[in-house]
Amino acid sequence: MTTNNQNAVTVTVTGAGGQIGYSLLFRIAKGEVFGDSVVNLRLLETEQGVQAARGVALELADCAFPLLGEVTITTEIDEGVKDANAVFLVGAKPRQKGEERADLLAANGKIFGPQGKAIAEHAAEDVRVIVVGNPANTNAAIVAAHAEGLDPRRVTALTRLDHNRGLAQVADKLGVAVRDLKNMTVWGNHSASQFPDIAELTLNGEKVADKLDEAWVNDEFIPRVAKRGAEIIEVRGRSSAASAASAALDHMRDWVNGTAEGDWVSVALPSDGSYGIPEGLVFSFPCRSVNGEWEIVQGLEISPAQQERIDANIKELQEEKAAVVEAGLL
Repeated sequence: MTTNNQNAVTVTVTGAGGQIGYSLLFRIAKGEVFGDSVVNLRLLETEQGVQAARGVALELADCAFPLLGEVTITTEIDEGVKDANAVFLVGAKPRQKGEERADLLAANGKIFGPQGKAIAEHAAEDVRVIVVGNPANTNAAIVAAHAEGLDPRRVTALTRLDHNRGLAQVADKLGVAVRDLKNMTVWGNHSASQFPDIAELTLNGEKVADKLDEAWVNDEFIPRVAKRGAEIIEVRGRSSAASAASAALDHMRDWVNGTAEGDWVSVALPSDGSYGIPEGLVFSFPCRSVNGEWEIVQGLEISPAQQERIDANIKELQEEKAAVVEAGLL
């Protein structure tokens, strides 16, 4: 379908034929992120994945979405990100059995470096980039480093999935609705070291920390949120897809339209030095979207126990950064 509309947005999804891409595309085409704007989709895939992407495009056509404009399928990076207003970098090399994390970082650097360069050269000036493919934080750092001339804060990584998992766990524990919880925070890296933090979390305006047993928070809640992906693989037999796609949509929708009043969400983005996080390190912070831009929430008090967990994430991310620097990717 071809639709001319001056308010149209162009959205690129890499790994479009995969499970997460499949879960993303129909909801984007339905208008869940960009409202009443016509959406032109660019499906970027590898040679091995392009046939699956063609099948997805056929299904998108069959849905007869009123807001769906052009659907382009390509294996060429430059064409895939041309004029893109939003880019979901989903496709990544999965970690293989026995593979070291440094090897995975190096392999993904060869994917995300060229994507960053192409985005800077061919995407729209107002492009918003979210990295979903793991290791997401460091992949985002690689994208930003290669996107010469692009504001690094237009490149983010997904920790909204961890944020949503944290909300769901607390809501279940307290027997309340997720919608009544606000001000959840995930600090740091999208990895097992991440720090889901309930210190500022409120239920109908009242902090919930006193309602939750400290042993449950430290011994069950934090590790379960951090290792939820592995739990799903164990139960389902494959990795999270629909929940990851939903979180990516939440992230982009809030970035475009603004966060809910009185609330914030978790976003991994290049640090500006807030909370002592080294500048430029892609780190998850509590953020609000204001006038279409992410702003880190300031002024939160950090206890020694919180700081210890934050410091562990700094160390891990610095080690990841060192690995890709050594590989010549940063």
